[in-house]
Amino acid sequence: MGNTYTYVNGQILLENDAKLLVTDLAVQRGYGIFDFLKTVNGKPVFIEDYFNRFFNSANEMNLEVDFDRTDLFTAINSLLKKNNIANSGLKIILTGGYSEDGYQIAKPNLVIVQTPFEYNPAIFNKGLNLLSHNYQRQLASVKTIDYLQAIRLQPLLKLKQADDLLYHNHGEVRECPRANIFMIKNQQVFTPATSILRGITRGKILGMHLEGLEIKEQDFTLDDFANADEAFISSSTKNILPVLSLDGKPIGKGKPGKITTALNEKLLEMIKNY
Repeated sequence: MGNTYTYVNGQILLENDAKLLVTDLAVQRGYGIFDFLKTVNGKPVFIEDYFNRFFNSANEMNLEVDFDRTDLFTAINSLLKKNNIANSGLKIILTGGYSEDGYQIAKPNLVIVQTPFEYNPAIFNKGLNLLSHNYQRQLASVKTIDYLQAIRLQPLLKLKQADDLLYHNHGEVRECPRANIFMIKNQQVFTPATSILRGITRGKILGMHLEGLEIKEQDFTLDDFANADEAFISSSTKNILPVLSLDGKPIGKGKPGKITTALNEKLLEMIKNY
């Protein structure tokens, strides 16, 4: 730790030297947004899509940015060049700024963090075991830094021997803390449309075309999910990852299914050719 460089408000600093003041609203009130994308062979993947979401989140949170897409792209490229890490994760953070009273929004601070990241294909066959939890994220369409609920429940996940949470709103399936959710039933692929964060990988999957397969946004319940033929999550880091069980009960055959596998292969090819 400390040997990589971080971007802070126009400066590129060693990680240990990159600092924000405690008066920042991100510290005082947990107020801020972020986005996360990965680089493959030194190139940011689907970066325009992430920029769209990042600037939309800033607007929704009333964070006034004094830079545009070109400026942000230049900042990212300067950091990539300095660190020279081919495969990595990039986290772009915009905070609420140094508030005089700890409550009013101030000039945002822009932080870009790069860390090495290598996708491991072996995780696909391992899959995920999910634990359902009744929770609706506030400002669901905005990628805020608020992960309070998910982090608070980490001990519960360990106790239940589950890998992650599946949020639902009184039985209506929403999303996982860091991923979108999909279920497959009778050659149809469904992903919730209501009160969720629309992931970039999710969007790529919705745009896929496989013969005899319909992929669409449509809400569904926990009961629907429990009786699915297959299920999977999508995220920037995990791509497509099969869900093998929910609350200790297997989904479908309890192993990666053919449709999930085909979609993942198509996504990996899309990333490779980007």
